[in-house]
Amino acid sequence: MASVVPVKEKKLMDVKLGELPSWILMRDFTHNGIVGAFQRGYHRYYNKYINVKKGSISGVSMVLAAYVLFSYCLSYKELKHERLRKYH
Repeated sequence: MASVVPVKEKKLMDVKLGELPSWILMRDFTHNGIVGAFQRGYHRYYNKYINVKKGSISGVSMVLAAYVLFSYCLSYKELKHERLRKYH
């Protein structure tokens, strides 16, 4: 017999599409909840890619790729106007 897990305790990948609105409403969107989510994400990333016996460049390269993508998104408005200029 399958055990019934409450929607609040399910991970996002285990939530069915019909349960998604109620799962989102049960999340903690206070300041402490958001800070805690970022801390859990940081510790998960650090322990998976940085704090390992045989490390590689993959952990650092993902951070650099995210930085490049974020900075491109921030400067997209200026870059869009730059491509419309004619240099002649």
